[in-house]
Amino acid sequence: MAGEIWVLAEHKEKKLKRVSFESLGQGLTLAEKLNTDCVVLLLGHDVENLAAELFHYGAKKVYLLQNPLLKNYAPDGYTAVLTKLIKERKPEILLMGATFQGKGLAPKLSTRLNTPLFVDCIEFSLNNEGKLEAVRPVYAGKALMKVTGNDTLPQIVSIRPGVMTLPEKDESLTGNIEKIPAELDSQDVGTIVKEFVQDAGVKLDLTEARIIVSGGRGMKGPENFKILEELADVLGAAVGASRAAVDAGWRDHSAQVGQTGKTVIPELYIACGISGAVQHLAGMSTSKYIVAVNKDLDANIFKISDYGIVSDLFEVVPLLTKEFKELLSS
Repeated sequence: MAGEIWVLAEHKEKKLKRVSFESLGQGLTLAEKLNTDCVVLLLGHDVENLAAELFHYGAKKVYLLQNPLLKNYAPDGYTAVLTKLIKERKPEILLMGATFQGKGLAPKLSTRLNTPLFVDCIEFSLNNEGKLEAVRPVYAGKALMKVTGNDTLPQIVSIRPGVMTLPEKDESLTGNIEKIPAELDSQDVGTIVKEFVQDAGVKLDLTEARIIVSGGRGMKGPENFKILEELADVLGAAVGASRAAVDAGWRDHSAQVGQTGKTVIPELYIACGISGAVQHLAGMSTSKYIVAVNKDLDANIFKISDYGIVSDLFEVVPLLTKEFKELLSS
């Protein structure tokens, strides 16, 4: 039997990130194909209660490593603890999100252990030799690259958030927790995160939001995003933007949806003044429902939208805000 498949659970302020469950779904699939076990790594401090939710999404076993120095993610502490554990337990594959955390941690682990690294992957498979093959976008999404692992273990993989399907949730499922000492001292941790301060105006992470209202070049200027923010407030949504809006300086890059921004899978995506460039569609086309508002009947966004409104967004969006406000308050 192959070594275990490990999935690193990512959390912030004692809440699991969606990418943790996306990674878990891939880990469970790979473990089944390799006839081995999928184990979730939960690092932090006072986070044992998060294991229950991981069990609900199919995890059978959680390795719990706790230390006050791991309360907030910092690369030095996580790298030291994981390097030691990997050398002791020798997993086959380690999966994590290609997030701020994963983009810093995965290469550090790969360098420390001298093992293969698959970055920002969107698809996985096993070839005839049982080796991992992964697909990742390159050249701003204009091409896809397939990379194949070798015999050096573990193979470390970061998964693009918002791309993979979540496993089904079943609150009756349970599992086992194995507590493993996370031995660290202050000399092992060069940087300590004391607190998180949220940017003004940023209420929801795009990759976690159930509803997203996005604006593009058709918004005509940064001041007009106010009407999208008003609609988002009513719906409890996050506000996104196309690359054109971000490049124009109207919104911060953290709000960009698309191949060179964030990939999202909300239940509802409302695109306002967005024409539908290929790179943008690549980042949101798997949304459950897509509503497009655009004056151009031939805009590409209408080709993938479930509902299209061919009209002036400056007339439509305030009407939507009014209607939703009345509907949700009744």
